[in-house]
Amino acid sequence: MKKKLLLSFIAIVGSFVLGVCGYLLIIYAGDYVIDDKKLVMNSATKLVDEEGRFITKLYYENRDLISLQDIPDYVQQAFIAVEDTRFYQHHGIDIQAILRAIYKDIVAGGKVEGGSTITQQLAKNVFLSNEKTFLRKTKELIIAINLEEKYSKQELLEMYLNQIYFGHGAYGIQSASKFYFNKNVSELTVEEAALLAGIPKAPSTFSPILNPEKSKQRRDLVISLMEEKGFLQAEEAVRVQGKTLSLDVQEVKRDPSLVTYIDMVFEEARSRYNLSNEELLRGGYTITVPLHMEVQRTAYELFQDQANFPGVDDKVEGAFVLLDNDTGGVLASIGGRRYVSKGTNRILVKRQPGSTIKPLAVYGPALEENQFEPYSMLVDKKLSYGEYVPSNFSGIYKGEISMYDALIESANAPAVWMLDRLGIETAKKYLTKTGISIPDQGLSIALGGLEEGISPISMAKAYRAFARGGKVIEPHFISKIADRDGEIIGQASTHETEAFSKQTAWYMTRMLEGVVDNGTAKVGSYSGALAGKTGTTNIPGIEGGIKDAWFVGFTPSVVGAIWMGYDYTDSKHYLKGGSASPTKLFKKILDQSEIKKVSAFSAPKDVEELEPPIRLSEVTDLTASITFKPLSLFTISLNWTPAKDERIEYRIYEEHSKNVNYIGSVKGNGSFEIENVNIFSMPSYFIVPYNSQTKEEGAKSEAVKPAFFSN
Repeated sequence: MKKKLLLSFIAIVGSFVLGVCGYLLIIYAGDYVIDDKKLVMNSATKLVDEEGRFITKLYYENRDLISLQDIPDYVQQAFIAVEDTRFYQHHGIDIQAILRAIYKDIVAGGKVEGGSTITQQLAKNVFLSNEKTFLRKTKELIIAINLEEKYSKQELLEMYLNQIYFGHGAYGIQSASKFYFNKNVSELTVEEAALLAGIPKAPSTFSPILNPEKSKQRRDLVISLMEEKGFLQAEEAVRVQGKTLSLDVQEVKRDPSLVTYIDMVFEEARSRYNLSNEELLRGGYTITVPLHMEVQRTAYELFQDQANFPGVDDKVEGAFVLLDNDTGGVLASIGGRRYVSKGTNRILVKRQPGSTIKPLAVYGPALEENQFEPYSMLVDKKLSYGEYVPSNFSGIYKGEISMYDALIESANAPAVWMLDRLGIETAKKYLTKTGISIPDQGLSIALGGLEEGISPISMAKAYRAFARGGKVIEPHFISKIADRDGEIIGQASTHETEAFSKQTAWYMTRMLEGVVDNGTAKVGSYSGALAGKTGTTNIPGIEGGIKDAWFVGFTPSVVGAIWMGYDYTDSKHYLKGGSASPTKLFKKILDQSEIKKVSAFSAPKDVEELEPPIRLSEVTDLTASITFKPLSLFTISLNWTPAKDERIEYRIYEEHSKNVNYIGSVKGNGSFEIENVNIFSMPSYFIVPYNSQTKEEGAKSEAVKPAFFSN
């Protein structure tokens, strides 16, 4: 008997010693296996616009972290009631729950109830796999005990509610609340909280979308458990159990119109703010973007319409980018008609710009260097520059043409002649100032025949100089980035650099307005003020075949570029039309969007206005009459119908049999008198309109000779 008692005592003492040693071992082992970095949960990054309106999410796991203090007590209680009723009493392991589960399993003859605590579930979900082995369970117990040692109950419950999976891609209580009910956790009702609390046990089985009946049964069970544990009064429990499931499911679907823009956000976060794609998907950042959602969707929808793209088949591609003039923020971006994530982003692909480069490489620099003025006359002849012989697309050469009209008509010969006078290095200097760097050295620069080409976003950036007093700014897709704690960690630069003077920029704006109003960009309709330039490049050997078609333009508030063409151009893949299609599409995007339409550009301070061009018209109704006046004897009165433009000067000439004499001029008037005329030697008279801007005379009128006397 004594021996048995001694053995029992030894066994008890041994068990106690082993227990103490085991507990110390658990604590030590737990410290070893717990990696606190794993408790930093993946959290969705949100994109919001400049007004703070939600746009979309970027994530590995759709999870929005939330503080426990923002989760109502009854929501917490619903999870505690169904998952771990003694959560605030145990220290990571609930022996009572384990024994109760074992008993029920024995009675039922199978596994019917688990004994895992909330802390154990957190340990398993964060640190372990789902394998059902004794070793995994042992690790779970070790980690759970140590989690309880390191963190408070409130911290553990907060981590648990943010970590668990609710099905349909929703991780954490806040994302689940948004997904199933389109509301924040703080706005949940008791029955909604109970429904969510019932899902994590088996998200597919208890999904209210997939299995509404089972989901309601599970919800009602949670409500009963809440009443049983004293979290609800019996009357309230009965009342909420009687309610139906009222879901307001808000699936997070990626808007296809946003794919290009999102890719550019990823790229900019990496290149400017050193945030990898992986960090962006799990870091819980809030990224403010300058995106104009309505313009983005309008552009995307119009890009899907084949009628807007004049290719030989439906494989013709395009790109579109629109910037805010003030900030340089990208308002809309389309990388292609069938753009796929991480695919060929055509707003970044360099293409030959054609005549869209003329304002940047030729006309703007010529004005800036004070070598020419907007109405200076240029040589418009088919000339040879070594082996290079540029030609006008129209095949018409006027001999001389004003800079204004050369730009309006997109004549090639005068642009090359001007670049030859200006110098290639001077042109490249100004291109560099606008952010464009090219290796080319030939005069073909004037016509956009470049070795590498220029991307649409670079063209939009460069044209911004004309829209904003000669200054360029770096375009951006990210206005600012805040971390999950709300701290701003990055912001777009507002630094500007000068490419042209305000005067040059304003002259170019007025001239490019002329291109839209009366030139190659006249096609299509837009009700606001618009300036811009068209551009095309031809395919040698294919008559009428176009490789690249462009329109680059700006309003008082935005600047953008649109390109059309094939990724690979050959005899079977080319555009059938020129710049008319991108021009019309650009105008259509602006006209169908909510971008503010301004009726006129406003001239900056301290710039000289550019008068509209003077257009000469032939005088066809010249008449001459003779009048007798006592003091001046015979006077000849010439009369004609003047043009509406009062700036036109009319030069009067008399024509004798052997010579022609200039006798005077009048501006904005349709009459002229010649006094003291010798009626016995009567000459003929004709009129020539004169353009004071270009210093050129128009067509002379038919010569008339007074044929009668009048009193």
